[in-house]
Amino acid sequence: MKTALFPGSFDPFTRGHQSIVDRTVATIADRVIIAIGVNCNKKYTESVETRIEKLNQLYADNPKVEVVSYEGLTIDCATNVGADFIVRGIRCVKDFEYERDIAEVNRRLTGIETVFLFTEPELAHISSTIARELKSYNKDITDYLPK
Repeated sequence: MKTALFPGSFDPFTRGHQSIVDRTVATIADRVIIAIGVNCNKKYTESVETRIEKLNQLYADNPKVEVVSYEGLTIDCATNVGADFIVRGIRCVKDFEYERDIAEVNRRLTGIETVFLFTEPELAHISSTIARELKSYNKDITDYLPK
């Protein structure tokens, strides 16, 4: 059984992220663990508990997807849950350059490989940073959330 870890210190329930998780389950993994990073120094629009609850609702009908929270390094979480690989969602080339460097360090430290999946162009325009900014201006972000 191939297990993929999808780390989400961001808000991973936008449609672009959902698409990456769904594609991972459909093509390269028997099980996906969405791991919500707990970082007390970052401000999120919603609590970790709320984000986990929303993700559990989103994937309630999919027994191949599990949602957990973790503190510390993503690679430690991947090791703890027995992940065969880490899936990283990429929105643009700039993201890829950064993620590629992290993936190489992770591979050297633990041997766990990273798989990169690009978000479809029509879904790449929303990110947790954009969502936070829209919410701070009291703008509706529901167009970007899963239906």
